[in-house]
Amino acid sequence: MDLIRFQNVCPQVFINNSGIVSDVWRQQLEFKKGQTYLVEAESGKGKSTFCSYLMGYRHDYQGNIFIDGKDIEQYQVSDWVAIRRRNVSCLFQDLRLFPELTAWENVDIKNSLTHWKSRDEIEQWFFRMGIADKKDTRVGKMSFGQQQRVAMIRALAQPFDFLLADEPISHLDDVSAKTMGVIMMEEAHKQKAGVLVTSIGKRLDLPYDHVLQL
Repeated sequence: MDLIRFQNVCPQVFINNSGIVSDVWRQQLEFKKGQTYLVEAESGKGKSTFCSYLMGYRHDYQGNIFIDGKDIEQYQVSDWVAIRRRNVSCLFQDLRLFPELTAWENVDIKNSLTHWKSRDEIEQWFFRMGIADKKDTRVGKMSFGQQQRVAMIRALAQPFDFLLADEPISHLDDVSAKTMGVIMMEEAHKQKAGVLVTSIGKRLDLPYDHVLQL
């Protein structure tokens, strides 16, 4: 997967808003593999909706979204399963972790689908993100900031052409946020992937190629 293209895309909820001003909605826009994007937005402007469209979880929009020239409306469920496993990985704002499983189990349940990363590589991420001692702790007993780090490790533990990070550092201190950014970009560069980060305030400090206002 090399190119995602938005063609006059507008969420259904905004269709009657003729005064909408956005670098994304109702625009001709391309997201290229290997480029890093920041999508900034006020609350309620469709930030998480944007990520859901790219993952194929929602289709409540007008316009067209193309992946490598093919309209995603033509995709079957099996196509989206393959894309989520091999092409696009996402850290959602609500994290989508299993609270009854340990931090390690939440990561391994995804990595076991592709066997993309070794145990040693994942353990190094736990160590660098400062949660090595939480590896065997149930996620439901961890702080939200700790859970964010687990969710990021899980998102990185698969092959991807594009990495989506929706509000990835909202509950992290500056040191933890910087570490997360370094690890994200290391893995993105290894995979020659594109990175799309959304923010409503506290932005992840990365070398962005493009900054867009949602």
